[in-house]
Amino acid sequence: MVENLLDILRNNAKESPETMAKMLGVELAEVNAAICRLEAEGVIRGWQAIINEDLVPQEHVTAVIEVRVTPEREGGFNRIAERVSKFDEVEAVYLMSGAYDLLLFVSGKNLISVARFVSEKLSTIHGVLSTATHFRLKTYKQNGVLMAKPCEDARLVVSP
Repeated sequence: MVENLLDILRNNAKESPETMAKMLGVELAEVNAAICRLEAEGVIRGWQAIINEDLVPQEHVTAVIEVRVTPEREGGFNRIAERVSKFDEVEAVYLMSGAYDLLLFVSGKNLISVARFVSEKLSTIHGVLSTATHFRLKTYKQNGVLMAKPCEDARLVVSP
């Protein structure tokens, strides 16, 4: 039941517990208890809305930063990843396989603020070898949600 509950929450965290209970074929109390347990265990870490940032009037930029680091003996990438995670500009940090080690999602007021973050904070950390910064220009899909409104088919209906 827990996996199915998590699938429902991934698709719509605003779904009511009553509706989830019906969808899962269980009692409401069971759903409420499972959600409380998942929160207490740290499986559910928070509740967020998915925002189409392209439609929000405030100015800000989002960047994806690839980071190559030197892993530490007995700590691997953890110390650097934990340190980087504490910066306010950093929204997400992932350990990756491939050409770089860490993938960061960073927000800033403008391009200059992100550039300052990279040059003054990120690249000065002992163990950071190199970075590559990519700026988000437009979001088409986020967390499985399409950002564009469905297009109306503007073609005329043809009937015999």
